[in-house]
Amino acid sequence: MKVSYLLRFYERGIREFKGVNLQSADLSGVVLVSVDFSKSNLMGVNFARAFLTKSNFSGAACNWANFTYSKLSEALFNGADLTKANFTGAFMVKAQLIGSHLSGANLSHTNLRGSNLMGANLCGAILYRVNLREAIIRDCNLQWSNFQEARLSKADMSGCRAYQANFTRCFMKEVNLSYSELNEANLYGAKLNQANLRGANLQRANLREAKLVGADLTGADLRGAYLQNADLQMANLEGAILTRANLAGANLAGANLTQTNLKNSHLDHTIIPEAIARVLGLEFTTHTISTT
Repeated sequence: MKVSYLLRFYERGIREFKGVNLQSADLSGVVLVSVDFSKSNLMGVNFARAFLTKSNFSGAACNWANFTYSKLSEALFNGADLTKANFTGAFMVKAQLIGSHLSGANLSHTNLRGSNLMGANLCGAILYRVNLREAIIRDCNLQWSNFQEARLSKADMSGCRAYQANFTRCFMKEVNLSYSELNEANLYGAKLNQANLRGANLQRANLREAKLVGADLTGADLRGAYLQNADLQMANLEGAILTRANLAGANLAGANLTQTNLKNSHLDHTIIPEAIARVLGLEFTTHTISTT
């Protein structure tokens, strides 16, 4: 369909364009509110700075589409193919992207607060400084994705697969990452206070200088994890596995270490509850322990 026809139909009050072919069309800056583009061919379409609030892109082919700085609040992208699409700076508050394909997509600086991305594929996606506060990111594929400095507070990320994902310096207070696969993920300096990491796989994860005050790590697998200078005050590590983990300089004051496995862990200058230190046969130095 020609862009001129589309805009003319829209001016006449027509909103349903299901299955339309607009491949490589230029729709930058247009106003197309509450339009139905479901199951359409929108590959390579330029929607830059367009107003697309409450529009429906479910099941559409949007590979390599350009949505930079567009208005997409409450838009529907359920099951859409958004591979390599560019959403940089887009406003997508409360958008629905359930089961969408976003591998290699760019969502840097995008506002997705309160959105639903359950089951989405974000493998290798770029989400630098994205806003996903209170969003649903449950059971997603986040492998090799880049969330550096993203805002993820109170997001539900339970059951996600995030092998080697980058969460450096993310804001993740009260995030739910229970039973997620975070092995070899980079969480350097992440703010995870009161986070739910129950049963999470954090093998060989980088948690250096992370803030985990009051976090729930019950039954978490932290074998070989890097926790140097991490703040784990009042954290619940009951039943957690910390075999060969590096806790040098970490603060575990007030932490629950009931049945925690610390075998062969590195505890040089680690602040740890006195009773636990005595059980482990460690030597105290002004509330800090060092291996002997």
